Amino acid sequence: MAIRKIIKIDEDKCNGCGLCAQACHEGAIGMVNGKAKLLRDDYCDGLGNCLPVCPTGAISFEMREAAEYDEAAVQARMAQMQNAPHHGGCPGSRAQAIHREAAPAPATVPAAPQAGVQSRLMQWPVQIKLVPVNASYFDGAHLLIAADCTAYAYGNFHEEFMKNKVTIIGCPKLDAGEYSEKLTDILKENNIKSVTVARMEVPCCGGLEHATITALQNCGKMIPWRVVTISTDGQILED
Repeated sequence: MAIRKIIKIDEDKCNGCGLCAQACHEGAIGMVNGKAKLLRDDYCDGLGNCLPVCPTGAISFEMREAAEYDEAAVQARMAQMQNAPHHGGCPGSRAQAIHREAAPAPATVPAAPQAGVQSRLMQWPVQIKLVPVNASYFDGAHLLIAADCTAYAYGNFHEEFMKNKVTIIGCPKLDAGEYSEKLTDILKENNIKSVTVARMEVPCCGGLEHATITALQNCGKMIPWRVVTISTDGQILED
């Protein structure tokens, strides 16, 4: 047992929709008598993929004594449910090959190569942990808050997502601490015109989405926002 961050479900606010149970790939949440319930502490990784999907705000984080997250047990359970061999590791880090059809061979000698694709990055640094709270490039900016894997998964990320936006990136699985306080300060102290969150479909990206939503709620402003979810094989799942 250890004191750690873990989800808390307010049954009075829960409407029984079951979205959190579907979002919890680890199986920590289940529906009991029409209400969401944390079934096993050791299945909860504390990253909060369930938080953004709750329509009533019934789920939050708390620090309390709980069993350590048992990744091996979670993976064994997931493998059993999927009737697939157990490969180990977080669902977001599981190795997989992405097979794409080869481009047809050119019928004629190709023309001279064109200039390289233009980067659409508008500022530096890009890591959420490194960007200053106040910067001139934030004034009037359309802000893209992206999980750092998204640019690798989605082939046209620069043109479709980064173009004409200030881009900041992070990974809630690997970065220490949370982003919500830093993001709140950025939204409070700058004239941000809109916010786009680009996340992967993997559960750990729920932490990035939740931190952004928390910041939008706490900044005291009405800022248009949207969330785009990208699959591990580079498709847009939700927008």
